[in-house]
Amino acid sequence: MRPFGPFVAYVIAFHLAWIAWPFFIYPRLTALGQTTLTYAVINLGLRLVIWVAPVLLYLRYVDGVRPLDYLKLTRHVRRGLVVAAALTVVNVLGSMLRFGSPQLSMERVTWNSVLGTSFLVGFIEEIPYRGFMLQKFTERVGFWLANLLTSLLFLGIHLPGWMAFHAVSAGMAGTVFIIGAVLAIAFRYSGSLWAPILAHSANDFLSFVLFRR
Repeated sequence: MRPFGPFVAYVIAFHLAWIAWPFFIYPRLTALGQTTLTYAVINLGLRLVIWVAPVLLYLRYVDGVRPLDYLKLTRHVRRGLVVAAALTVVNVLGSMLRFGSPQLSMERVTWNSVLGTSFLVGFIEEIPYRGFMLQKFTERVGFWLANLLTSLLFLGIHLPGWMAFHAVSAGMAGTVFIIGAVLAIAFRYSGSLWAPILAHSANDFLSFVLFRR
């Protein structure tokens, strides 16, 4: 079994580093204009460097494995697509029952909402959480406890931003925790990280652009 200490150090360092984002980095990014392509590209670039690159480097040089294989990005792709599609259908129907028909607002359609908040958010956030942390914790404590730990960490990574913008609520916290747990189950069932990646991206597109939850 691989040493667990370096992984714990990564988890702590990553979450501590992200605390700086809403307080020090985000305000400077917004000066570029949140609807501009420049903002979207820089925002995505920084998130790829902070969220994705360390995972790929850790897997390659600490664990000595092929990152894409470990993250399950190369296997059961079709099953992952089917599971993601099924979750998205359920999500759309549930959203319509709760919020009524979609209310597309062109004000919500920006470079960042399309590229970052929608299409790439699943890739950026699922690689460290379901692809990496969930699997590493599962190796030590089993899937269900690993799911609990990872979902709590996933909730925790959202707290600095909510606190910075005074948007903390029990409802939002519960929703993010449940989404994290469901995405973990989808990953386990499908055997492909594409299931949570695509379902996550679809959920954020529905939430931010179509239903404005």
